[in-house]
Amino acid sequence: MPRQRPEKIHNVIEKKDFRKKLRSQLTPAEATLCKMLKGSNLEGRKFRRQHSVGIYILDFYCPDEPLAIELDGASHDGPLAELHDMKRGRYLREQGIKVIRFENDFVFKEPAILLTRITVSFGSWKNSS
Repeated sequence: MPRQRPEKIHNVIEKKDFRKKLRSQLTPAEATLCKMLKGSNLEGRKFRRQHSVGIYILDFYCPDEPLAIELDGASHDGPLAELHDMKRGRYLREQGIKVIRFENDFVFKEPAILLTRITVSFGSWKNSS
C-alpha cells in the first residue's frame, strides 16, 4: 500500500493571489513591524508576511519557532471577531504554532517592548510542549 502524503497546509496555492494582494496592501502597523523584522534583525529569525496555514492567513510567521504574530485593529473588535480569533488560535495551536497578538497602536507606541515580547517568546512554545 503506497504511503499517503500529509495534507499541505502552509501557503496553499488557492490562497496565493489573496496573500499577494494582502502583502501589497499592508496596514501602517504591518508595514512598520515589517521594517522592524526585516533582514533577520531579531536574533537572526526570518519572518514571512501574509503566510497562510490552512484557511487562515497570518500577518507574520517565523517558521523556525514556529511563531505567528497577529496585529489587531478594529476588525478584531466584537463578539463574532473574538469567536473567530479563538477558533483560529485553536487551529494554529493544533498545528504546533504559537500565536502572539498585539494591538496596532502598540507597534507605534511601544516598539522596543513589542520586539522584546516577540524575542522572549522564541523557544517558549517548544519548551512548553
